[in-house]
Amino acid sequence: MAGRVHNKVALITGGASGVGRATALLLAREGARVVISDIDIEGGQALAATIGPAASFIAHDAACEADWSRVIEVIRERHGCLDILVNNAGILLKGSIEETCLADWQRLMRVNADSVFLGCQAGLALMREEGGGSIINVSSLAALAGRDDYAGYSASKGAVAALTRSVAALCRRRKYRIRCNSVHPDGVLTPMTSAQYPAGIDPSKLTIDSDPMNRLCLAEDVAASVLFLASDESRAINGVELRVDSGQFVMSI
Repeated sequence: MAGRVHNKVALITGGASGVGRATALLLAREGARVVISDIDIEGGQALAATIGPAASFIAHDAACEADWSRVIEVIRERHGCLDILVNNAGILLKGSIEETCLADWQRLMRVNADSVFLGCQAGLALMREEGGGSIINVSSLAALAGRDDYAGYSASKGAVAALTRSVAALCRRRKYRIRCNSVHPDGVLTPMTSAQYPAGIDPSKLTIDSDPMNRLCLAEDVAASVLFLASDESRAINGVELRVDSGQFVMSI
């Protein structure tokens, strides 16, 4: 099924590493023209060069409204449309409700939730002009099940899930040909999550490749789910919460 997103224009925030990087590589391989955005300029430029002519990079703070206006204008000028928006930018800070300070709470909300709010607003406006598209918001299993040791993170990703449903409902009611869905990984082996493990523990030994009962999947597993939601194969899917968790959620209830 090569070319599943052939000739579609895709913007991936936080695209320089982790899930964003894997998604950019996969969408480009399946025929998309990929716009990578990130605050990591060096990493983003290197990835775009690796992909080749099908990719470009834009420096972008996804939690900054002015940056969104600039990025959308660049996409409009270069490509004329936006078919796929992957709101992937995010951070991970550990702390229970008793341990999390207000500054960390506000930082999590700004990066994880404000960025998706601004992305949905900006992406929706351009997609509506051009006849439709697919918005995929990267949330977390923590938004659905909760984590006692990640209070602020769980809350920020919960906001992403609720906003996704609201955007999906709006698009359906107003008959926009725009779908909005969320992806909910549990543990993903990325540089961001690896930093959370104590010294001496090799996270690569904790993936489902080693044991199907383990928590960690690979960034490529999440990217494959994003590809499905970005493609026309999922044209009847709107407002869903797609868990990518190796059954972790159902095992916990």
